[in-house]
Amino acid sequence: MPFQLADRLRAIEPFLAMEVMERAFAMEREGRRIIHLEIGEPGFPPPPAAVEACRAALTRGETRYTDSRGLAELREAIAIDKGRRSGVPVDPERVIVTSGTSPAMLLVFSLLIEAGDEVILPAPHYPCYPNFIRYCGGTPIPLVCDAADGYRIHSDAVRQLLTQRTRAIVVASPSNPTGAVQDEATLRELASLGVPLISDEIYDGLVYDGARVISALEVSDEAFVLDGFSKRYAMTGFRLGYAIAPPEHIRTLQILQQNLFISANHFVQRAGIAALEEGAETVRVMRDAYDRRRRLLVDGLRELGFGVPQLPRGAFYVLADARAFGNDSRRLAFDLLERSGVAATPGIDFGEAGEGFLRFCYAAAEEQIAEALEWLAPVLRASA
Repeated sequence: MPFQLADRLRAIEPFLAMEVMERAFAMEREGRRIIHLEIGEPGFPPPPAAVEACRAALTRGETRYTDSRGLAELREAIAIDKGRRSGVPVDPERVIVTSGTSPAMLLVFSLLIEAGDEVILPAPHYPCYPNFIRYCGGTPIPLVCDAADGYRIHSDAVRQLLTQRTRAIVVASPSNPTGAVQDEATLRELASLGVPLISDEIYDGLVYDGARVISALEVSDEAFVLDGFSKRYAMTGFRLGYAIAPPEHIRTLQILQQNLFISANHFVQRAGIAALEEGAETVRVMRDAYDRRRRLLVDGLRELGFGVPQLPRGAFYVLADARAFGNDSRRLAFDLLERSGVAATPGIDFGEAGEGFLRFCYAAAEEQIAEALEWLAPVLRASA
């Protein structure tokens, strides 16, 4: 007998970066060669110490549940690392370890949002933010930021969107998909508005041209910080992240974790400890390589006719204006995939503010980026 699905499921939209990747995988199974610039997958192996720590933990039989908040040793290591990077002492008791940063995001949004609440969301934005907000019963309120202004979040514009139902302001610095890095003045202004900041700092450490990530911990005692190991340590498949929350909310987050996820994998947490202790060289090598690759990709995209007003200052993405080739970014991305073999993410994945753009990831090898630009050229000439 047919039955009605839960209304909240209608709020979840496809993650187009994954849709493109999955179509690309299907083409590869059919024998096509694809260059993947659509997904945020670091083009480097994880720190060797992390792999060895994971292997050793499995050999020792560390395959059981842990404390729902995470291993005490890992929370201590996270607190030390975050304190070092932010300059703010972090109590390990404020850390909740999760199976990737997405569960941390779900925990925090679940904590803050009730039906009818609002969350201000600078745009273009990571595709999953509005889905999490709507799933929790809230309404995402987009704030369109300007590429020519480096996608800065202006507090005056945020203030105009504040209502009695505003429960949080999301900040991603460095940002996916724009690579924008917010300065300290901006973070302090946002923190002064009296609404909790949810600060996604997963790309901290991957910044260029002397940029520095300002953690929300530096400007507010009431901020929620999301972070993890996927991007900074090339550990996407390990699925290891964490949230740092105000002390008064930790017990509630712990109860949510117990019920929704129980705990992160024991052996993977050992890998996280090793990455924090011995992964600095991996981060340095990746950052230097990404610095070169972003310049190669941006120069090439500009030559092809894409609009890129500024070099991204962080993460490993270029959000390029593709309106010279069409205004329907989804159609354009899938057309370029089929015709050129280059996978890119439709800008509409990042909200209405991203329509007409394509996101390219420069975590791929330089040779692949150069080849992708060559493959795109004749197809784009035919489309212009």
